Amino acid sequence: MDNYLVAILATTTKLFALMTPPAVLSAFLSGTKQYDEPQRRKTALKTSCAVFIIGIVLFFFGNTMFSVFGFTLDAFRIGSGALLFITAVALMNDSPDKNKISSDEDISVVPLAIPLCMGPASIGTIIVMGTSSVGFAANMVGAVSLFVASSGIYAMLLCAKSIAKVLKNTGIAILSKLTGLLISAIAAQVVFTGISAFLK
Repeated sequence: MDNYLVAILATTTKLFALMTPPAVLSAFLSGTKQYDEPQRRKTALKTSCAVFIIGIVLFFFGNTMFSVFGFTLDAFRIGSGALLFITAVALMNDSPDKNKISSDEDISVVPLAIPLCMGPASIGTIIVMGTSSVGFAANMVGAVSLFVASSGIYAMLLCAKSIAKVLKNTGIAILSKLTGLLISAIAAQVVFTGISAFLK
């Protein structure tokens, strides 16, 4: 039981980092400036639900892509790892002003869920995770981790104004840099695993 909890915690942390919380937070604050509190809550809920649904579909059915397009898991690992590096670099060079968006339309699915939470890097990583998961227990760890990470996005967006008051632009920028460092480490591991398996 303890092993499963540790696995869920580790996977949730990785997924949450891949969802680039600082970018999502600043975009949400910018796009919901004219919203009242019920609208903000509704947008936060729709965003997290969209992230979870997209994640689950990719996790369980992403393997079909391999058979359709004919590439290997290791090739996909290397490709998604490269995209992760790009995401990490973008976060390191990011600033809250870059994530300002218009609040005229519903922003919950686009751009908050896609492509901010579910960009190419996170999509690639989730597909790799799903393809690598063998057995009921491993699949449950992945599904529960996706749910918890999506719930974390929901909780963060609900508290967005309070977080912004505490962190201010400088704090959000620092958080963005730390997230970038974490994602770069994940990217290195993903690429290393793919190359090692390919060479064998």
